[in-house]
Amino acid sequence: MMQTFTKFWTIPPGTLDMPASEQAVTEAALLLRQGGIVAFPTETVYGLGADATRTEAVGRVFEAKGRPSDNPLIVHIADPSQLAAFVDADAVGEAERRLMAAFWPGPLTVVLPVRPGALSPLVTAGLTTVGVRIPDHPLALALLRRANVPVAAPSANRSGKPSPTSAQHVADDLAGRIDGLLDGGTTGVGVESTVVRVDAGALHVLRPGGVTRQQLAAALPELPIRDATAADAEVPRAPGMKYAHYAPQGRLTVVQPAQPADRSAVRDYIRAQLRAAREAGERSGVLTFDEHVHDFAAEADVVLSYGPLGAPEQAAQRLYDALRAFDAAEAACILAEAVPEAGGGIGEAVMNRLRKAAGHRIVFV
Repeated sequence: MMQTFTKFWTIPPGTLDMPASEQAVTEAALLLRQGGIVAFPTETVYGLGADATRTEAVGRVFEAKGRPSDNPLIVHIADPSQLAAFVDADAVGEAERRLMAAFWPGPLTVVLPVRPGALSPLVTAGLTTVGVRIPDHPLALALLRRANVPVAAPSANRSGKPSPTSAQHVADDLAGRIDGLLDGGTTGVGVESTVVRVDAGALHVLRPGGVTRQQLAAALPELPIRDATAADAEVPRAPGMKYAHYAPQGRLTVVQPAQPADRSAVRDYIRAQLRAAREAGERSGVLTFDEHVHDFAAEADVVLSYGPLGAPEQAAQRLYDALRAFDAAEAACILAEAVPEAGGGIGEAVMNRLRKAAGHRIVFV
C-alpha cells in the first residue's frame, strides 16, 4: 500500500479539558469525518477507527491491517441514542437492553440487528447483524462525541500480531499506514471486549473478554450462557472467531497441568524444552507468574511475568506487551504457563487469547 503521513497527538491523562488536547481531539475527529483512519485508546486495547458509513474509509482499515474482508468489525459509539441511526430498534430485545444498561460504557460488545444500508457492508461482512459497544475511556469517548459518526474500530495492529496496549505498539505496526494516532497512554483491561449475542433464549459468548462470564450471569440470571460453536466461527459475527490472532513471531506453546494442583510437572516440562532449545541454538522465552520466575531464570534467555498468581487481571494487562517483548528479543521458542480460568473470570479471556496466539499448541502435563 502507499505510505501516508501519520500525525501523532499525545494526550496526557487528565488533560482532556486543556486547549492543546481539545485541539488534538478536534483534528482527529475531523480526519474521521473526512474519511481518514485514526488509532485511539480504549479501556481494552487501541482501536483503528473509520467512519462506519463510508466504505472507502473502512476499506483503508482492512488494507492497513492486512485483515481478511470476511471478518466483521465492531462499531463504537458515544451514546445509546446513536443506535437508532443504524440498528433496527424494533428487533432489539429486553435482554440486549439490560446488557447495555449494565455494561455500557465498558468492555462489552452486543451483537444487534443492523438496519439495511445504514453501514458499509465491509463493517458487517455482509451479515444482518453488527457488534456495537460504548468504550469506557475518556479520550475515546471525547473523540466519538466530536466525530459524531459510528466508528468501526478493530484493534490497531497488523492482522495476526498481538493487539496493541500502548501507542508505541500501534506506531511499530502502522506508522505510515494510517492518518493519525492519539496517544492516551497504556490501556487498562489489556484484552479486547467480550462479544455476546442473544439468540434462541440463550446468551451466546462469541468472544470472552473484559466482561466476565460471572458478570454476565449476574446481569441476566434467567438466561443460560452458551459458548461459540464451530458454525459460529465459519460465519463469524464477531472479530477473533475465524482467523489466527495475537501470535508472536516465535513458536509459542501453552503448558497446562493435567491436574490443577500439580504445578511441578509444568515446571519440569518447560525446563526440558528450554534445554532442548539451547541445544538447537534457539533463543528462548518463558511467560510465567511472579512466584515462578526464579524457576526459569537460569535457563531461558527471556523470562517475563503475568504478575502474581492471584491477580489474573494483571495477566490480561500484561499479555500482549509480553508477546511483543518476545518478538523484540527474537525468541524462537516460547513457553507460557496456562492461566487459571475456573469460575468464569478474566482468566478465561486470557486463555482464549493464548490458545489463539499459540495456534492451539497446548501441552497437558
